[in-house]
Amino acid sequence: MFEETETIDEFLARCSADVEEAVRKAAAAEILPRFRRLAAHEVDQKSGPHDLVTDADRLAELRLTEDLGSLLPGSVVVGEEAVHADPAVYQALQGDAPVWIVDPVDGTRQFVHGDDGFCTLVALVHRGVVIASWTYAAARDQLATAVRGRGAFLDGERLFAGPPEPGRDLVVATSHPDYTTDDQKRALRALWTDGLAPRPCGSAGLEYLAVARGELDAVAFSWEAAWDHAAGLLLVEEAGGAHLTLSGEPFRVTGGNALPFTAARDAATARRVAGLLNAAS
Repeated sequence: MFEETETIDEFLARCSADVEEAVRKAAAAEILPRFRRLAAHEVDQKSGPHDLVTDADRLAELRLTEDLGSLLPGSVVVGEEAVHADPAVYQALQGDAPVWIVDPVDGTRQFVHGDDGFCTLVALVHRGVVIASWTYAAARDQLATAVRGRGAFLDGERLFAGPPEPGRDLVVATSHPDYTTDDQKRALRALWTDGLAPRPCGSAGLEYLAVARGELDAVAFSWEAAWDHAAGLLLVEEAGGAHLTLSGEPFRVTGGNALPFTAARDAATARRVAGLLNAAS
């Protein structure tokens, strides 16, 4: 059981560097040595040919689970691979203990194909609120961090998304067609309209980082797995952006969201994209 001997803010003030070190070490030990060196037996399918998992995913998550749990006694870890093995693990997001949400390799398909567009995502959540996040693009040696109320940073430099340049088409990264149902494709098709330039997304974590950097105007996603979204949504918020579901409410990592949803570099863009998605639903 979690005993609150210090606040989460106090923990972060004391241990943020330790969390960063744990993320970097997991990537250095389990992910980077396998990048562009994966053997066939190190890659498996989960739900289908587009849903891949590798030994790097499994072993990095095990290492992060141990290290993050040790840093914050009484916390629990909700990792993508642990939930795949036992869906009941996801219920920890509904509890009172602090939760580490972990995606060891976000963008596994890119990783398998030798593309450097993958990252490790870690978010610290307490009672449904994302408090802090770490987005580490190991192959690019880029680390983005955010703490609620304290801003978003990339390699120590403050991120400000800012509004889009007036008069140009909004670039929106959307759920990749390989991962969407017919109904989801129909809803997202509303974004193929004048003034928008949609494209399929890559790693969700890196797309969120692009929004936070002001390099991408918005994302529009049709699924709600917390490990894909928690870290990036806080990064976008702390860079001045916003996120909305079809109900007009922000996305909740605890689930029950009206989908699809959007995250954008400013509130006006979020409302515009959400409005188009809503009209098609």
